[in-house]
Amino acid sequence: MRLLMIGDIVGRPGRRAVKENLPGLVQEQKIDFVIANGENAAGGNGITREITRELFTYGIDVITMGNHVWNKREVINFIENESRLIRPANYPPGTPGKGYGIYNTKNNVKIGVFNLSGRIFMPDLDCPFRSAATILPLLKEECKIILLDFHAEATSEKIALAYYLDNDISAFCGTHTHVQTADERILPGGTAYITDVGMTGPYESVIGVKKELVIEKFLTQMPKRFEVAAGTYQFNAVRIDIDEQTGNALSITRIQNYE
Repeated sequence: MRLLMIGDIVGRPGRRAVKENLPGLVQEQKIDFVIANGENAAGGNGITREITRELFTYGIDVITMGNHVWNKREVINFIENESRLIRPANYPPGTPGKGYGIYNTKNNVKIGVFNLSGRIFMPDLDCPFRSAATILPLLKEECKIILLDFHAEATSEKIALAYYLDNDISAFCGTHTHVQTADERILPGGTAYITDVGMTGPYESVIGVKKELVIEKFLTQMPKRFEVAAGTYQFNAVRIDIDEQTGNALSITRIQNYE
């Protein structure tokens, strides 16, 4: 089983990067299932119904979200009925949408995908550790292969949760910082791990935003409306090979493509 996890898609440049890179990668590297973080896909903040449909046409099977999930208010009207779009599962009970799902790959193998948000330097949601412990038994009833997108800021929180879940999930993919880390590895219990998958969006930018606007904000400390940068893109992802019988990861490989 070969999975592809795409790092945070940012605005129009990120969507173009997916359109131009994903079909070839799926064919050349024989990818069985594609997950992508899409919480910045619409102008750098949130996602719309139209953009959700657009990303699915490029070959993405499941879209995960994060702290910007509600920035485009229209998402509330369709997230409940779109099973392939999941938001962090540790939002309080009664929040629209779901935080996990079970899907079939091209080879008709079931895979569980769930999404959690961190709490350090992030909105104070329910405990991701306890939320994971609640969700895992539900996924394990049907799946050997389970992937988590942990949308979090602090590296310590990501590493701690990964060790907490080692041997219980196949892959732990960190998102949110928009900077791909070079620490991919297989943990002792068989879980593939990377602190952050990185960003799929404008290359000449400050994590996707026009660099001039960010610099000005740092210099003046005045409120500034951020805009997605234009120009060339970067495509960040990881490819993960998993043993279908055990659910353990066999390898994790970083992917960095540039326009």
